[in-house]
Amino acid sequence: MTLTGDIAKGFVPTAIARVLLADARLIALAAFFGHIFSVFLRFSGGKGVATGFGVFLALAPGAALLAAVVFAAVAVATRYVSLASVLAAVSLPVATVALGTTPSARIAALIICAAIVFRHRDNLSRLRRGIEPRFQQKL
Repeated sequence: MTLTGDIAKGFVPTAIARVLLADARLIALAAFFGHIFSVFLRFSGGKGVATGFGVFLALAPGAALLAAVVFAAVAVATRYVSLASVLAAVSLPVATVALGTTPSARIAALIICAAIVFRHRDNLSRLRRGIEPRFQQKL
């Protein structure tokens, strides 16, 4: 339920803004940054991956789906959710360019990518040191 709620936090306001405004980028970024710097949690929050995914499901669905494929492939191959999250975030601006999205969506993708990578800096450090935990596959 948390994953669905986080995706919806990005998707719903961005989808509404796309209908009502010519450029939904500012609403999309507000939803994203409102999640990672929540006023309800004293300006702390999540790392923004699911909310960023929701934003891009509304803003550039093709790019979001490509990033989801990157996430799934890396997560299955390495069992590192943090690495999968970072590589999916990095793939997002590339996907927006490759798919010919609007310049506004490309800028939002770069900003969201940078924020997600920044929020994962401790995970990246643990990955470099070889101490980042992997998720366990349960069959």
